[in-house]
Amino acid sequence: MLRFSTAGESHGESLVALVSGLPAGIPVAQEFVDRELWRRQQGYGRGGRMRIERDSAHILSGVRHGKTIGSPVAMTLANNDWKNWTEILPVETGDAEKHKAVASPRPGHADLAGALKYDFKDARYVLERASARESAARVACGALAKLLLKSLGIEVGSHVIRVGKAELGRDASWAEIAAANAKEEVFLNCVDAEAEARMKAEVDVALRTGDTVGGVFEVVVHGLAPGVGTHVNWDERMDGLLAQAVMSLQAVKAVELGRGVTAAESMGSTVHDAIAYEGADEAFTKFSREKNNAGGIEGGISNGEDVVVRGYLKPISTLRRPLASVSFETREATKAAYERSDVCVVPAAGVAAEAMVALTIARLVIDKFGGDSLRELKRNYDGYCEQIRNF
Repeated sequence: MLRFSTAGESHGESLVALVSGLPAGIPVAQEFVDRELWRRQQGYGRGGRMRIERDSAHILSGVRHGKTIGSPVAMTLANNDWKNWTEILPVETGDAEKHKAVASPRPGHADLAGALKYDFKDARYVLERASARESAARVACGALAKLLLKSLGIEVGSHVIRVGKAELGRDASWAEIAAANAKEEVFLNCVDAEAEARMKAEVDVALRTGDTVGGVFEVVVHGLAPGVGTHVNWDERMDGLLAQAVMSLQAVKAVELGRGVTAAESMGSTVHDAIAYEGADEAFTKFSREKNNAGGIEGGISNGEDVVVRGYLKPISTLRRPLASVSFETREATKAAYERSDVCVVPAAGVAAEAMVALTIARLVIDKFGGDSLRELKRNYDGYCEQIRNF
């Protein structure tokens, strides 16, 4: 089984990422992994931390001569800001006078709940691990999953469909999404310039008023064969696994698969994707669909259409104009603590969600097709594709 884990604090020495279960023989380009990390750092409305960090994955194990070797891949991502925190967050006991307390919990963050759970006198240690800085390690793991999927002709990308009240308002083609993800300058990662300008105006309002703004990103899996995932066990359904994976990202409060939200208010005849035969020659089968309202998944199984997952991102919890809170020490009313933060992270969250989706799809692909080497996995996958082509 493909597994991954992360470790590290926001202002600690480094983040740590570990991926196990990758077959041997996957080509790994350092430039690709680092570009994925770069994409996560981009976007209009990012904060000062992104001017400090230049993320790069230092691969310690599991990759030799440019390919995976079947053993766990271990990576570290150095925190450049660590030099400013060595005495504030030491591993040893250190000087208590230099501790930088998060003295009043921030509404919407894990501060209060985490302090209660772990019996901390302030929220510093909660902030350090709950921070979305952790998602950089997930992106490094997801880059490896993307490289596996790419070897099978499967691509994963994302784009922003809403910031605040400004939305794209139309479907985006895979070609548009791929082109947006290939850009060397990332603004808000919307495929439409006019819609992106309206999204920028929403971010500008938040910037002027000391507020933050959320939005919606869409992740698309392109080129996945039908038949991945299953309906037979609740915890193996592709839709359930994808929902949990994306929901686990910091600040994501809802996940939608296909047209799940609007489907709830529509008649079935307008929602379900009619089936036809004699489709395009380049398709996996000759079965085709008029639409893709299902988002490429039916009954927990991929159906050959693009898999479409949307994440609904709440506004960042740290505000330059803080909300009311209570002092941990005195229990008196005060303003919530402020830490250097972002105003809008919807494009970056989309990149982190790509990683989670890629890791989930890669896990399901490995579960179905097996193989200790990429050549074995690809042989099994290609054989299955030939089987369903002749169905």
